[in-house]
Amino acid sequence: NIGGLKVKAPVTLAGVEVGRVLDIYYDPKDFRAVAVLGIYSQYDTIPDDTFAKILTAGLLGEQYVGLDPGGSEGVLKAGSEIAVTQSALVLEEVIGQFIYGKAQEGAK
Repeated sequence: NIGGLKVKAPVTLAGVEVGRVLDIYYDPKDFRAVAVLGIYSQYDTIPDDTFAKILTAGLLGEQYVGLDPGGSEGVLKAGSEIAVTQSALVLEEVIGQFIYGKAQEGAK
């Protein structure tokens, strides 16, 4: 789930912008959304076991892609796929779960 991620959103690693989201599309073969990331050339040593997650800047801010590097000696190449990802945390779902939990507590 890409949530509200948009094309041109920042891609960060350790809080530093290392690229931008170039494209977002739906892959009907795998039934999933795909975000194509453009990594700036000076950051060409990102490990190939890097973990990607969609984060939000602040409580209601824009969404962006955060990269957590792994420990591999191999590096991501052009066209590589990041195998481990975490979907966007959708605020409405979190609020709904919180309200539902409070309602359950009140019913006891």
